[in-house]
Amino acid sequence: MAVPAAASVRDANRYRPSEVTGLVDLLDRQVRERPDARALVVTGERVHLSYRGLRSLADDVAARLAGAGLRPGDAVGLIGANTAEFVVGLLGAARAGLVVAPLDPALPEIQLSARLLALGARAVLLDPAVAGVVALPVPAWPLRVDVSRAGTAAVVLEPGFCEVSQGGGAAGELSDRDALVLFTAGTTDRAKMVPLTHANVAASLRNICATYELGPGDATVAVMPFFHGHGLFAALLASLASGGCVLLPERGRFSAGTFWDDMRAVGATWFTAVPAIHEILLDRSEREYPGPQAPPLKFVRSCSAPLNTATQRALERTFGAPLLSAYGMTESSHQATSEPLPQRGALRQGSVGRPTGVEVRVVDRGGRSCPAGVEGEVWVQGPTVARGYLADGDESARTFVDGWLRTGDLGALDEDGYLSLTGRIKNLINRGGEKISPEHVEDILAGCPGVAEAAVFAVPDGVYGQRVGAAVVVREGDGVGREEILRYCRDRLAAFEVPDRLELVAALPYTAKGGLDRKAVQARYAP
Repeated sequence: MAVPAAASVRDANRYRPSEVTGLVDLLDRQVRERPDARALVVTGERVHLSYRGLRSLADDVAARLAGAGLRPGDAVGLIGANTAEFVVGLLGAARAGLVVAPLDPALPEIQLSARLLALGARAVLLDPAVAGVVALPVPAWPLRVDVSRAGTAAVVLEPGFCEVSQGGGAAGELSDRDALVLFTAGTTDRAKMVPLTHANVAASLRNICATYELGPGDATVAVMPFFHGHGLFAALLASLASGGCVLLPERGRFSAGTFWDDMRAVGATWFTAVPAIHEILLDRSEREYPGPQAPPLKFVRSCSAPLNTATQRALERTFGAPLLSAYGMTESSHQATSEPLPQRGALRQGSVGRPTGVEVRVVDRGGRSCPAGVEGEVWVQGPTVARGYLADGDESARTFVDGWLRTGDLGALDEDGYLSLTGRIKNLINRGGEKISPEHVEDILAGCPGVAEAAVFAVPDGVYGQRVGAAVVVREGDGVGREEILRYCRDRLAAFEVPDRLELVAALPYTAKGGLDRKAVQARYAP
């Protein structure tokens, strides 16, 4: 139950609304009230770093960046995995008034360079694992955080001096009101740049913390990468804003082999991941899930891609906790809807829950609101929605209309305001005039006994224009075959939705964000 923000610190385990106004003051309340509480658990030795220690490191970085000639509103890149260096670099740059653009360290050098130039970044902070590996077109400053087993920590950062910028890139559109620039998911240098203000960030964190009633008694393991909104907002920033603790896995990346040891080490009460990772944990649970020795979970969260109901039920049985599906986009500062905690509302399997601090509409092609249960495009409006894209006025005009974000997702709202997603407009397969949602067919395929994963794609056809293709991964040892899968589909899909081509494959390609890489699927299996 929510309690006033002025509640006693003795009620530390009770939920209290977040007070943050952006990245700058993210740690201030905790340093004021609980300075020695653990904020992060880092390194292979799982050393605890306190809120006071974390803010001290961030302030040290802020001072050095300001001394290097960077000024409030300047853009800087940040390249790293889920490490202490990433967290300290992010918060230090924010406390210096800079606008931070996190970048995927796995991107090719040419794409990293293209994004930094398109943004007009004045410098980039690098995790030590990245430093020396890439050559970039802006000053690149390695940042290292040395943490002792006693919990003492120090920053190693020696930035050169940045001359006054002559402009260039999209940075001229930024100001010190901006906190982040996130790049939309994409495998090319044409990914769109989304500016998010401190107000956007604060609204998102308030909504996430309130939805799950996060507080100082909560802890999680960082599963999703911080250079995307899912891991950044839901796991890292919401935990710090609410006074919780985040364990950063060794080498800064999710490992199924150490996941449950990490969960026990931090006393995790929840975690969030994409369906692909939930599937991995479920497949390995018979030999790796610690059962009664696992930390008791309040809930498990799934976001960033559709989760089929069969997997959801299996996860709940295995982990003994409700699995809450959520929905969001980079342009909405991550979360827009979520299933509520069981004590706060009904769970509707197959839905992504109710709006969380924003307004959601489902509209027809004319922009008119659809009745309950009728499919249309999902639109979102509220304090978390970005103002547009940087350096792309045409796309901004198409996507942001009178304060509404046109998500490009198809869905329907029920009478109680729960949203069910049915696909992406641009993914629809047109088979002789019949519009087919790949996501719907994938959901049916995933429910077939023995099927682990499925990807549905359009196959060019001279008669119908397009036909339905599917690539399916089957679970080892289950022995399910192509004809059995197709028979299962025929019993549950319209005739025009049943795959005309079905291939059994060893694995499917995924993006760094953890979603199905549909472009790679199309290129690999459609020809």
